Amino acid sequence: MLYKKKELILHWGADVLLCLFQVLKWGFCSIFSFLSCKVILLGYPVASVTEQRARERLGEIGYWFMLSSFFFFFFFSIIGVNMERFAEEADVVIVGGGPAGLSAAIRLKQLAAEHNKEIRVCLVEKASQIGAHTLSGACVEPRALEELFPDWKERGAPLNTPVTEDKFGILTEKSRIPVPIIPGLPMVNHGNYIVRLGHFVSWLGEQAEALGVEIYPGYAAAEVLFHEDGSVKGIATNDVGIQKDGAPKATFERGLELHGKVTVFAEGCHGHLAKQMYKKYNLRESCQPQSYGIGLKELWTIDEKKWKPGRVEHTVGWPLDRHTYGGSFLYHLKESEPLVALGFVVGLDYQNPYLNPFREFQRWKHHPTIQPTLEGGTRIAYGARALNEGGLQSIPKLTFPGGVLIGCSPGLMNVPKIKGTHTAMKSGMLASEAIFSQLINENLQSKTKGLHVQEYEENLKKSWVWKELYAVRNIRPSCHSVLGVYGGMIYTGIFYWLLRGMEPWTLKHPGPDFAQLKPAKECTPIEYPKPDGKISFDLLSSVALSGTNHENDQPAHLTLKDDSIPVSRNLALFDGPEQRFCPAGVYEYVPLETGEGSRLQINAQNCVHCKTCDIKDPSQNINWVVPEGGGGPAYNGM
Repeated sequence: MLYKKKELILHWGADVLLCLFQVLKWGFCSIFSFLSCKVILLGYPVASVTEQRARERLGEIGYWFMLSSFFFFFFFSIIGVNMERFAEEADVVIVGGGPAGLSAAIRLKQLAAEHNKEIRVCLVEKASQIGAHTLSGACVEPRALEELFPDWKERGAPLNTPVTEDKFGILTEKSRIPVPIIPGLPMVNHGNYIVRLGHFVSWLGEQAEALGVEIYPGYAAAEVLFHEDGSVKGIATNDVGIQKDGAPKATFERGLELHGKVTVFAEGCHGHLAKQMYKKYNLRESCQPQSYGIGLKELWTIDEKKWKPGRVEHTVGWPLDRHTYGGSFLYHLKESEPLVALGFVVGLDYQNPYLNPFREFQRWKHHPTIQPTLEGGTRIAYGARALNEGGLQSIPKLTFPGGVLIGCSPGLMNVPKIKGTHTAMKSGMLASEAIFSQLINENLQSKTKGLHVQEYEENLKKSWVWKELYAVRNIRPSCHSVLGVYGGMIYTGIFYWLLRGMEPWTLKHPGPDFAQLKPAKECTPIEYPKPDGKISFDLLSSVALSGTNHENDQPAHLTLKDDSIPVSRNLALFDGPEQRFCPAGVYEYVPLETGEGSRLQINAQNCVHCKTCDIKDPSQNINWVVPEGGGGPAYNGM
């Protein structure tokens, strides 16, 4: 089993403390009973020698009663605390209930029905309900959905807003330069749908359950289990009912083990279990470091006169400089009320530690071409999520003994399109087809107990997913030239439009995002305007709209490898960038009680599970792990 030192201490500590508590409780009861009897007996006067001997005899009986009671309750306390985790056996275990994981589950059950086979598929999702942790723009290309469910319209898939108008522009501080969208460029959205992805994922969950997939929402996969031969055996959910200090509560329960012939990791961007697989199986040996962005999003109801259902707008430029990758979206949804989804993405390879993605988003909304749409409207939701931007160069090896990586976990997003749902779904479907082929192969001779489904990666590289990602592979890294983002636009207009990715070179990323930050002394502090409470807002009131909630009395899920690093390095060298890059106000530097110096305070209850801290921390000192299942944001159609 893959344990870290702190996790071992936590698990063993909880077990030992619970047993000790039971022993002390019953031991105290026995001693109290014995002493009570002695006190009562001593309170009566002695009438005769016979009575004195009787009392001494009663004292001996009480003494042995105390000892026997103590050992009796000790024995039953020990056997009453079951330290074994309950284990379930399945054919396939899927971690993550997003588009990729659910598409994989659905495709497996479809194939089982087609071949009249019984296959048990179990899916765990850390959110309290399917879709509650899902956040995306989202403008979805329906290609993969049409392959999965050709009758998706008849089934009532919530794709209610076909794109009717596509706009793109470069923002300066006061104006907008329109850029024509030429057919054939990645930004063309004809035939796509604006969706509330959380609702779409919830619908996929319903389809999966109807096919017989066992879905466990509110169960956080916290640990990878291994066979003795080193192959993946399955996962275990985290123990629940543990206090902050590691002591067990009265509600303490061990986690659940799910064993499968294959475990599918569909955790989404920067999954914490996938990180462990990268290291154990050296999956990133032949690829470049992954690059990321942070996406922030709001939902607004607006004046119906300004509402243009089906309109898609994207911008680059202000308020970011040309060397900071990023841009915005503004989508008009066709709902029962005049609703728009708007958001801002900042590449996490930015260099200035004073940059604050949340405040850049709030400032963007005041642009003269954006603010009029929002005036008189009401903000109803907020959230944030990291997204993969590395593209083809950053995709790791996708298979290993007993497991596969699908969707945004390995990073299958088409960055220039700003789309990853269709590629994530298709990867899940391809993985399931390869897995199913091995499950029903009676002549299969596997070298390990956990099946190594290498055909999945081979089939993915033959599919339209790989062709699509290969064609756009150079667009994102082309933004690292002297011209920055505008260099990337020029590259797209010339090389992509003419060659469709057939150029005989592949550009590289400069390195991991966390290594791109410059020391604070080399950068200019950024002065942000105060929020007006109408168009722009403060951070904490925004987080409140995400519905985020965690059980307060539980071990921290935002862990530090070295408690001294935040002050000694991050604050001293980079002016504490974690207090700016976090979109939920989790990290803040506060004065020490002595009045001299500062310390890093972690407000873990605010965490929206975006993973930005784990990615951008310049010291790589923060390790994000799952909290108790069900905690986190409670998005409604984000």
